[in-house]
Amino acid sequence: MPLHTDARQSGESDEFDINPLYVRIAHEPLPKHSLPRESMLPGTAAQVVRDELLLDGNARLNLATFVTTWMEPEAQLLMNECLQKNMIDKDEYPQTAELESRCVNILADLWHAPMGQSATGCSTTGSSEACMLAGMALLWRWRARRAAAETATGRRGASSGPTAPPNLVMGTNVQVCWEKFCRYWQVEPRMVPMVPGRYHLTGPEAAARSGGNTIGVVAILGSTMDGSYEPVGEINTELDRLAAGGGPDVPIHVDGASGGFVAPFLQPELDWDFRVPRVASINASGHKYGLVYPGVGWVVWREAAALPDDLVFKVNYLGGHMPTFALNFSRPGAQVAAQYYNFLRLGFPGYQRVHQACQDIAVHMSGRIAKMGPFELITEGRELPVFAFKIVDPQASYSVFDLTERLRSRGWLVPAYTFPADLTDTSVIRVVIRNGFGKDLADAFLADLDHHWRTLAAHPSDCAPLFPEGKRQSFAH
Repeated sequence: MPLHTDARQSGESDEFDINPLYVRIAHEPLPKHSLPRESMLPGTAAQVVRDELLLDGNARLNLATFVTTWMEPEAQLLMNECLQKNMIDKDEYPQTAELESRCVNILADLWHAPMGQSATGCSTTGSSEACMLAGMALLWRWRARRAAAETATGRRGASSGPTAPPNLVMGTNVQVCWEKFCRYWQVEPRMVPMVPGRYHLTGPEAAARSGGNTIGVVAILGSTMDGSYEPVGEINTELDRLAAGGGPDVPIHVDGASGGFVAPFLQPELDWDFRVPRVASINASGHKYGLVYPGVGWVVWREAAALPDDLVFKVNYLGGHMPTFALNFSRPGAQVAAQYYNFLRLGFPGYQRVHQACQDIAVHMSGRIAKMGPFELITEGRELPVFAFKIVDPQASYSVFDLTERLRSRGWLVPAYTFPADLTDTSVIRVVIRNGFGKDLADAFLADLDHHWRTLAAHPSDCAPLFPEGKRQSFAH
């Protein structure tokens, strides 16, 4: 029968009412890679999609992602009311644009930007886009400095052979978006490798790799690899020392994808934001510890001068003259409204309580894991509410990959991965604690972890992968 035909309307037996949806499509399999030959009832289409999605993991048990998986019902309703609003259309939706501006100013205040002026920044689809925009600003400012220096020395246009490309200094623990930025904009990535006992960038390492063609240093406030903070203040001090010795004047961008929404509340005395003089820009993910569903990110510059005018376009074909600085154009306004809702709803003490509860659970879990026997902590969750651990015995009959596959059989989605160069022989499990993951779930995870490592240790033959070769899952970001 046609997919759009209701059994009762076509005169079929009332027994179709037992399960009308599945009987309706039983004799006409749905195509997967082409459009169906007929339309179908909305309830039928919705249920078909829901059935497919049953195969996804449970988002609440996903300890791999930093992305928000729970919001209050009021926030979800507000987002539904704003789904049709296009964030880029500021003439048609001026109040949504106003909420975006308020959020930028709230973040600028939270991150101690110089006040007395309207903050310079914008929302994005996430931190990856925000990092691209911040990187572009660093590159354009470096080009302007180089042009000014050439003019001052009379070297402009001189043919002195090929010049070195611009470079960006960062640790190998950066999120992949920074490698993309360097490749797309032809910037040399100067990567500081990990070594045993040092899992991220430090001040001396950053200064040692900075030179006249360095557009900036990226400091990560909350490493994807283990949740630790890079020492922004120390990096600033070493770059000051480099400049005082006749070296270049290098700015810092802080990738606060996660930590930008955590440090102000849990480590308020930490020097990492615009209180650090060389910090030119900061990004953060509203859809991570900003507690909003994906996807929304934010980027804020210290001052208007830190964002070159050449990067901002002005358009008038949406009904009014408006500036735009983004890699994409149309995107939903719902997440911006939800971010403003969270700022109003939680305020400073609310964010502090939520993140403190997450950190308490992370420290509780890491402490229990440290006592289990076969594990060694890389981090404890005392910066971001994120911790990583490894198996102590390199000759153990099972690996972190075997362990995470067994945990998946209980529904836990936990990432296992190797560290980047020069520490690829270190494999870890990372656990991310987010709002919505309570102590009862934490204790259930700990019980399962304890059971599975003991089982694997006692029965090495059980270490054969649960998934076919090539399907083993690992999540580094």
